[in-house]
Amino acid sequence: MPDTQEMIHEDSLPGHESRLEPKPEWQPRYAGSERLKGKVAIITGADSGIGRAVAALYAREGADVAIVYLLEDDDAKETQHIVEAEGQRAITIKADVGSRKMCEHVAKRVLEVFGQIDILVNNAGEQHPDEEITDITEEQLHRTFQTNIFGMFHMVQAVRPYLTEGAAIINCTSVTMYQGSKNLLDYSSTKGAITAFTRSLSENLIGEGIRVNAVAPGPIWTPLNPCGGADKEKIAHFGEKTPMKRPGQPNEVAPAFLFLACQDASYMSGQVLHPNGGTVING
Repeated sequence: MPDTQEMIHEDSLPGHESRLEPKPEWQPRYAGSERLKGKVAIITGADSGIGRAVAALYAREGADVAIVYLLEDDDAKETQHIVEAEGQRAITIKADVGSRKMCEHVAKRVLEVFGQIDILVNNAGEQHPDEEITDITEEQLHRTFQTNIFGMFHMVQAVRPYLTEGAAIINCTSVTMYQGSKNLLDYSSTKGAITAFTRSLSENLIGEGIRVNAVAPGPIWTPLNPCGGADKEKIAHFGEKTPMKRPGQPNEVAPAFLFLACQDASYMSGQVLHPNGGTVING
């Protein structure tokens, strides 16, 4: 059974990957080369989507993985099996990153099991499409910021005492931070905050030998979009506005998270990578 704490809320997010058709592609595309051998990674939102693909790739490269998730027990257990099939250790921790207390529980549990924390991937997020800014309730606004940006602060605060020189933090921002999104006003605003947080945290920690970077995916086929309120018409044409005219798959994003976590990116901090189907952005 997963470790668990009292949940702040329960809703349809992030959604079950096990129920999604077609299934997202999470499988690593190449053999590992031990780029993360001996490392321990915490990945939030690792039960499905991009988080699952990152967990699978990290495991293939030699890392043990703590799978932090909100609601979907079956998806989290499947990600655990994926990591273990790569010969690595995995634990599942059911926790809402919007709660500082729960994030502290995550850090303590990982230390109990693995004895170290080397990589933090802040991937958990939620979105709620709205046509008008007046449709966004105060509750929704607070909740979106609580998960998407407060959760990153909480997780970094929880693990910071245990990070040493060579550790890496990778945050998940979004192409919507750069392009804007008329129907995702609160979500895209949090992604702007995440990019600023990444750059500022890099400046704060770089003297300690801890690198902080981010990944800004474009439209990626994960449970977040069909379960986040997007209508059927939008889902039917999801990703078609990119230059590649298709959505990306989680395993097309995961290598960006691997690069930023390993020594290949030893001279990079405060930066953002853009797996977005060819969309050219500034910044």
